[in-house]
Amino acid sequence: MPIKAEDDSKISAFERKRLANIQANREVLTDISATAKRVIPEKPSPKPSTRKPARRKEPVKRETARPTRSSSRLAGLQADDATLKRKMEVEAESQAEAAKAKKMRVSGDLNLGDIVVEGKKWGSGVDGIKGLLVRGAQPGVRTFTEDDVKETTDKELKGLRQRMGGLKLYEHWAPNDIKLTPQRVYALGFHPTEDKPIIFAGDKEGAMGVFDGSQTPPEVDDDDEDADYPDPVISAFKIHARTITSFVFPPEDANAVYTSSYDSSIRKMDLDKGTSVQIFAPSDPDVDLPISALDMPHSEPHMLYFSTLDGCVGRYDTRAPGSEEIWSLSTHKIGGFSLHPLQPHLIATASLDRTLKIWDCRKITGGGDLRHPALLGEHESRLSVSHASWSAGGHVATSSYDDTVKIYDFSDAGSWEPGHDIGTKAMEPKHQVRHNNQTGRWVTILKPQWQRRPRDGIQKLVIGNMNRFVDVFASDGSQLAQLGGDGITAVPAVAHFHPSMDWVAGANSSGKLCLWQ
Repeated sequence: MPIKAEDDSKISAFERKRLANIQANREVLTDISATAKRVIPEKPSPKPSTRKPARRKEPVKRETARPTRSSSRLAGLQADDATLKRKMEVEAESQAEAAKAKKMRVSGDLNLGDIVVEGKKWGSGVDGIKGLLVRGAQPGVRTFTEDDVKETTDKELKGLRQRMGGLKLYEHWAPNDIKLTPQRVYALGFHPTEDKPIIFAGDKEGAMGVFDGSQTPPEVDDDDEDADYPDPVISAFKIHARTITSFVFPPEDANAVYTSSYDSSIRKMDLDKGTSVQIFAPSDPDVDLPISALDMPHSEPHMLYFSTLDGCVGRYDTRAPGSEEIWSLSTHKIGGFSLHPLQPHLIATASLDRTLKIWDCRKITGGGDLRHPALLGEHESRLSVSHASWSAGGHVATSSYDDTVKIYDFSDAGSWEPGHDIGTKAMEPKHQVRHNNQTGRWVTILKPQWQRRPRDGIQKLVIGNMNRFVDVFASDGSQLAQLGGDGITAVPAVAHFHPSMDWVAGANSSGKLCLWQ
């Protein structure tokens, strides 16, 4: 209906115009609605089908997707031209080779000066590591606070909590300024030197970054508005073709660093010479053996043990090329394993099959593909187990997707006979700590790491916290600290303890580092 005013003489010209516009718009909408009803007929009711049911077809066999190619039409070639066929074959082969080469491990020896990762953040190159050593999912919400420390009645525990909680975040650069690697960090390593904190990080694409935690920035004139605050000195090198998974530092050579990778290789880097040498890789270059973790007995630095994503554990003597033994211990991925620091014949494996298993290399049975160390015991969790880490005191810590950190007590392992049956009861965890381990797609899996040789003799472990902290626990499951600080904008998921000093490092998915001292 038209809009009318009660008394046209009492409204202004502006108001009269506004009412006229409203009426015009309403008429347009009415016309559009009527037109739509004419154009779109009502949907007729469906008629009953007289067709017979279709015969079930066999599944279609599809060819493997091929690399994309350029248009032959734009190239001026005819469909029946023999040149066209050859061109397409060559192009497909070339693209397939390029894709394969991108993921192929780097073989042979490398000069670090030739594989420096370029970029503003990594400008020091080989000079940055030569001479590095003196020879010879509630962000910010704490689950452990100062009140927990104050309420601690045990005097020794309170003192330990105060000491660990007193570690301070590295103050010379904010965490966002210490970018160790271009991509997400998957592995961290603390060099065992006690002179200064030296941290190694490996990312998902095979780049390694090195940071000297003792460096301080040069003085900057505060009055100079154009002066740039200098970046920290970081060295970065592309030493692997795929994800770096572990760093190991042999006790007899302070300048050596072993690395493992999903590219199926183990390499040894010399910090003094600036070289990287391949130590182990499958003899067949087409064999894919992604290495998920690496460890070395302190008493036998020539022996390397490694786990793989296809459920195997291997042993390799660096003095005898081709001497590797590889045991198939699981039908599922072994994401993490470790050797007992004092009883290196004992291996703990954590698997996607939800189990922690303890193995004894002193007793190896079976033959061929069935050859394997003796299984001493196993414990099954509700969901997959991400990592198993031995402490020097004989404890094994695991992280699992059932949101727990479990601590098992095998402190009597030194008295076990070869092939000793641990027993079901002894394989139960001694302590269980509730811990959010739901990292999702973009955060590296949380894995507990023990301090290997604590000066104070107290066994302690660190693990990343989804609320953007690093948690510190004792072997009895009691929390000692929750390390944080200003400027931490992502989860420091990959956390490590220095072997003997109270230094803790954490790295995140942006390749950035947090360091507490």
